[in-house]
Amino acid sequence: MEARLNAFASPVLGKVFKHLIAASAAITDEVLPYTVQELVRLRASQINGCGACIDMHFKEAVHAGEDPARLNLVVAWREATVFTDAERAALELAEEGTRLADAAGGVSDEVWERAAKHFDEEQLAALVGVIAIINAFNRGNVMLRQPAGSYEAGMYKHHH
Repeated sequence: MEARLNAFASPVLGKVFKHLIAASAAITDEVLPYTVQELVRLRASQINGCGACIDMHFKEAVHAGEDPARLNLVVAWREATVFTDAERAALELAEEGTRLADAAGGVSDEVWERAAKHFDEEQLAALVGVIAIINAFNRGNVMLRQPAGSYEAGMYKHHH
C-alpha cells in the first residue's frame, strides 16, 4: 500500500506540511498538558478516519507514558470512567470542532463553556490550535490515502 503521492517529496505540499508541523510546535506541554493534546489528536483522527494519524498519536501517547487501555476508550469516551472532567471537556470540544458540517451551529456555547471551566484562555487557544492543525493533517493524509501501521514513536522528532 502506498500513498497517492509523497507529501514530503512535493515542493508545495512538503512546505505546507512543514509549516503545519512548525505551527504545532507553538503548542507546548507548559501551555496544554501533552496527554490532553494527544487525546484530542486521537479523537479527531478517529472521527476523520485518518489511519496514519491514529497510528502516530496512539504510539506517541503510549511512548509518553499514557495507558493504552485509556487510549482504547477514547473512541467511546462518554461511556468511559477513565477520563477527568477536563479531558472530557477537551474531547467534547474536539468532536464539535471536527464535526463542523454536522453541527449546525459549529461549536455550541455549552461545549465552549464546559471547556472554559477547566482551561484558561491560553489553554483554550492552544486547544483550538491543536484541533485545527490535526484536522488539517487528517484531511491531507486521508486525501493521499496515507498508509497506517508502520509509525514508530519518535520517528519524527516533532509531534503534529
